[in-house]
Amino acid sequence: MNINDYISFAAANPVCYLATCEGDQPRVRTVLLFFADKTGFYFGTLSPKDLSKQLHHNPKVEVCFYNNPRDMAQAKQMRLTGVVEFVNDPEMIHRLHEARLYLDDISGYDLEPISEIFRVTAGDVHFWTLSDVMNEENVEHLVF
Repeated sequence: MNINDYISFAAANPVCYLATCEGDQPRVRTVLLFFADKTGFYFGTLSPKDLSKQLHHNPKVEVCFYNNPRDMAQAKQMRLTGVVEFVNDPEMIHRLHEARLYLDDISGYDLEPISEIFRVTAGDVHFWTLSDVMNEENVEHLVF
């Protein structure tokens, strides 16, 4: 496997689960991948949210992408473990805001001023399927 295999899987399955930690309590929520490329896996959040506060306090995360097939024999997940960094790029934040204008409609606010982008640029990533049950020590990992 190479990084492009993981980027393609994430792009094809952008709804994923992101785990953070608040003190000693794990916190998991569903998030939407903004995009992924060779520079990292990019996500958006809003600065007042608990997610943002947790990431600023402890940037270690794990993200799980899942293909959600009808046939469980085809189930596949991708686990991405790493450290996030926040991206201070007004043009990219504007693109994120434009892609998610529906959130302005739902909230009744212009959310661009409080939008943040974070990315995982380095870490460990691997696929896992049901055939890996009881064989986890042999699962191929990519450190990127």
